Amino acid sequence: MSLRRKKIAILVEQDYQDQEVWYPYFRLTEEGAQISLVAPKARQVYPSKHGYPITSNLSSSAALRKKFDAVIIPGGWAPDFLRRDPNMAKLVRKIHDDGGVVAAICHGGWMLVSADILRGKTATSFFAIKDDMVAAGAKWVDRETVKDGKLITARKPDDLPTFVRTLIEALL
Repeated sequence: MSLRRKKIAILVEQDYQDQEVWYPYFRLTEEGAQISLVAPKARQVYPSKHGYPITSNLSSSAALRKKFDAVIIPGGWAPDFLRRDPNMAKLVRKIHDDGGVVAAICHGGWMLVSADILRGKTATSFFAIKDDMVAAGAKWVDRETVKDGKLITARKPDDLPTFVRTLIEALL
């Protein structure tokens, strides 16, 4: 229960990568964190990449009025849909600017690009979006998980154990 008072937003949208939402959700819940599933609309069902549904409990506009200790941005195709909602990029930027932990895995790096928080940072992602990350100012490296200050990035679902362990350590 080391994260009892920590408030964490997990961003969800259609075609999210199942493991990249559920693994951190359950692991951080075990640690006592308060998780908000943030999407463009609250109380809407979003199907995953493999069809597993998740229901959001907070809209992006409502999330902007809250204080979070961290945000998790999963991959799949969800980030392409997430960044179509201008409040999502504002939320990621706000959590970053407030000193919170910003954690993105796989294609989640697209949201870091949209939030304009990669300049001068070392980061990783799924290899297919490397050029986007570099163009946004990141020094891209091919490593399991990268922590640069309060920014944590990982490449793919296989990296989840190290990614989530690094996130927990950053929140302690």
